[in-house]
Amino acid sequence: MKHFMERRDFLKLGITGAFGMMLSASDLLWRVEQAKATEIPSTSPESLSPDAALQKLMEGNQRFIAHQPQYPDQSALRLQEVAQAQHPFATILSCADSRVPAEIVFDQGIGDIFDVRIAGNIATHEAIGSIEYAVVLLGSPLLMVMGHERCGAVTAAVQNESLLGDISTFVKAIKPAVEKVKSQPGDAVENAVVANVQYQIEQLKRSQLLTEQVRSGKLKIVGGRYDLDTGKVTIIA
Repeated sequence: MKHFMERRDFLKLGITGAFGMMLSASDLLWRVEQAKATEIPSTSPESLSPDAALQKLMEGNQRFIAHQPQYPDQSALRLQEVAQAQHPFATILSCADSRVPAEIVFDQGIGDIFDVRIAGNIATHEAIGSIEYAVVLLGSPLLMVMGHERCGAVTAAVQNESLLGDISTFVKAIKPAVEKVKSQPGDAVENAVVANVQYQIEQLKRSQLLTEQVRSGKLKIVGGRYDLDTGKVTIIA
């Protein structure tokens, strides 16, 4: 009986120990992932050229497409680093569509991207002011205007729909781009998505503050198109 009790206690101890090792391994894996997020170095915009900033952004999109995100700048340490000041390396004017979150599709973190999101990625006065703030006062070296396929605002502009309330203002802001490509062959909405990105960049270049930054080499302005099906961002302007 004594021998049986000792054997039972030994097995119980072994099972408990194995369970503890499983918990420890799981805890260790979690800690490793947290450490990775902490160890990925963040880069201030002052040390990034506009071209390097674009490369960093597109490399993040490649990780997103490949389902190999690094989740940079999302640690508790990063939270404290940017608590008192922000220095985003990229500014993105994108559509407010819920399927196009910039930090996720570019695999970036807290304080990396200055997001300006509005339906149809249109350059309103308020949007331009926000962008000027990010570029001139925060030192962001890259500005991307990003549209996406099957954009509802662009579709409404192509179809010339009559919409309720202030929703119609988006259509009005996109119509000039639609007019430029209405005679082009191919998909009317897709053509308008690309034309709208280019048109909104033209509106942004009317800003004297942004133009001065471009001329001095401190800012690069590009246009991008996001593919809802693949997650890929393609430079189109």
